[in-house]
Amino acid sequence: MKSINFFKILILFFILSFNSSHANEIFKTLDKTAISKINDTLKSNKKNSTQTILAITPPVIKATGDQLYCPLNSIKIVTDFSITHDPAETGTQAVYIQISSGYSSGLEQLSLSNPALHPTIVASWDATSGKLKLSSPTGLDVLYSDFVEAVKDVVFTNSSATASGTRTFSITIGQANYLPSTQHYYLFVPSIGITWTAARDAADTSTYYGLKGYLATILSADEAKLIGEQASGTGWIGGSDAETEGVWKWVTGPEAGTIFWNGTGNGSTPNFAFWNTGEPNNQGGNEKYAHITQPGVGIKGSWNDLSNTGDTSGDYQPKGYVVEYGGSPGELPLQIAASTKITIPTITTVLTPKPVCDSGNFTIDATATAGATINWYSQATGGTPIATGSSYTTPILNTTTTYYVDAGCESNRKSVIAVVNKTSATPTVASSDVSRCGPGTVNLQASTDVGVINWYTSAAGGTSIFTGNNFTTPILSSATIYYAESSNNGCINTNRTPVNIKIYTPPAVIDEEVSMCQFQKKTLDAGVAGMTYLWSNGATTQTTEISTGGTYTVDVTSPSPESCTSRKTIKVEEHEIPKIDRIDINGTRVVIYLAKEQDYFEYSVDGLNFQDSNVFYDVPGGLQTAYVKEKSGCGGTAQNFVVLVFPAFFTPNNDSYNDLWEVAGMENYPQAQVTIFDQYGKLLAQLSVSRMSWDGTFNKIPLPASDYWYALKIDNTKPVLRGHFSLKR
Repeated sequence: MKSINFFKILILFFILSFNSSHANEIFKTLDKTAISKINDTLKSNKKNSTQTILAITPPVIKATGDQLYCPLNSIKIVTDFSITHDPAETGTQAVYIQISSGYSSGLEQLSLSNPALHPTIVASWDATSGKLKLSSPTGLDVLYSDFVEAVKDVVFTNSSATASGTRTFSITIGQANYLPSTQHYYLFVPSIGITWTAARDAADTSTYYGLKGYLATILSADEAKLIGEQASGTGWIGGSDAETEGVWKWVTGPEAGTIFWNGTGNGSTPNFAFWNTGEPNNQGGNEKYAHITQPGVGIKGSWNDLSNTGDTSGDYQPKGYVVEYGGSPGELPLQIAASTKITIPTITTVLTPKPVCDSGNFTIDATATAGATINWYSQATGGTPIATGSSYTTPILNTTTTYYVDAGCESNRKSVIAVVNKTSATPTVASSDVSRCGPGTVNLQASTDVGVINWYTSAAGGTSIFTGNNFTTPILSSATIYYAESSNNGCINTNRTPVNIKIYTPPAVIDEEVSMCQFQKKTLDAGVAGMTYLWSNGATTQTTEISTGGTYTVDVTSPSPESCTSRKTIKVEEHEIPKIDRIDINGTRVVIYLAKEQDYFEYSVDGLNFQDSNVFYDVPGGLQTAYVKEKSGCGGTAQNFVVLVFPAFFTPNNDSYNDLWEVAGMENYPQAQVTIFDQYGKLLAQLSVSRMSWDGTFNKIPLPASDYWYALKIDNTKPVLRGHFSLKR
């Protein structure tokens, strides 16, 4: 480092004693190393053998003005402001005022009112950082006294009618952001592509008005918002897990060694952390250092982990670093900054009073932001308060009334309703006497002028079993009384109206199934005497005569007052007279087929023995008769048929048993012919009504025992029947 010429120092001291603006001109003639040394001396108030005469006490800033504020208005940020400074330093180039907590970007602004009254100062607003800069338009120092008057004219505005909360204003000399909750200063230093280790070393060697710098450590949401969202760029902060993978610590400044995160993106914090979504992720295995994420990537102002160098371009290229000043061992807080705050007063709670019945007064309680005055109104906007204080007692009210309360800001005015409920009249029931026929449910109806109907099983007390104008009872089998009571939001008319329910027994009827003969008439009977009747065929007597089958009903109604009706159903099945369609004969098996089969028909082949089946076996040969009749005697029919029996064998040995072979029943067919052959087809005999048997001879010569064949032709309308039989000797 170059040494400062002693002669130059004497000249500088002399000029500083008379005019600080001339000192700035002298500084321009000194070499840069000398200027740097002198500035550091002024800011840190260090003293040594060569610089004692140049030491300047840092200014002391004081501000008052903790105020209440209503949105959509403007308010001065201080009620009083002062700068106490070293006589050797009468001014500076800039004063910074920042909304350091609670800032809503785009809705809030700081500005210099009456700028014409402050010709030595120009104001510029940075909406990103929420910071107003008051500075010299010429680049020369501005007197502290001018800054004091200008700060007193700085106003805050908020354009949202629904704004709430507290805003803190930091007023400081120097560009660094000041946070009142920590009394620390924060400065973003642009440096494209700087490594984390280089940023750490640069921060560690920097000072700010004598305060030692270090890479920022972030312990609260206030710090995270100020550094991450209201800073001028992204950059390194003092967190790392280089010592132990997954154990993130603050490794710079007075918080060095403090663990603030364990694990990766799904880990946890023992105090405070503000990682971006999915961070830290240790991508590539060498991301060991904490970095404030580029704006537009994920959560605004959040953190990500990078390698020592980061990317060479793009969103994950380091753009600089954040230096924090304050809190190092042995340091006392500087007084180059002060803060004030405004609080938007709101009603924090307002308790809705309990309703009253018919009339009464109400006591309404509310709480508000500390220091605010609670005002009560009878209208939603404007008007004069009808009362002030945390509690308001209304006059006696006969109707529901709405009141309004605020804490000084009309835009935050809240409503509260004092409800007066009218006690309803005695319930009106549709009928006080209700009946039904037989067990079942009953629908009861009641109404009231206001409110609802509650139903009970007792004349007083008890618990409501149903609420509503229409009540369907459970199944009832005996007389029961229910009671209707009207209620309007807790205002109860205790005069309950009874409803008597009677249960009558309906006539006892039994359904029937009966039969009748086709083409005949039948009398149907309701089965219960002394009632009123209505048949489905229009008859109104106990009995009715019908001539066709079908389903008939009769409504049987008991005399008044019961007037209960039961319906009897009689199913009448009309039985037809059977008609034989055909009779199939196969040997001695006979099947009788009808034109229409019915299960009420029965069959016989001898006229004596009847059966349900139409199939008969072992029917004797000859002329037979088939009988079919309706079981209950409605009528029947008969038809003859012939059974032809061909003997399976015969024994012509003159013992009088089976000596001849003859076809039983053939006599019923005068035109029938039977031709007999041997196994070679030789014609042996021919039978007819004139010769109905064969004796087993041919030309009177006995034929040997063997099988022989026959063919029966009854007439030209029936097929030829063929078969064989045995001749046994």
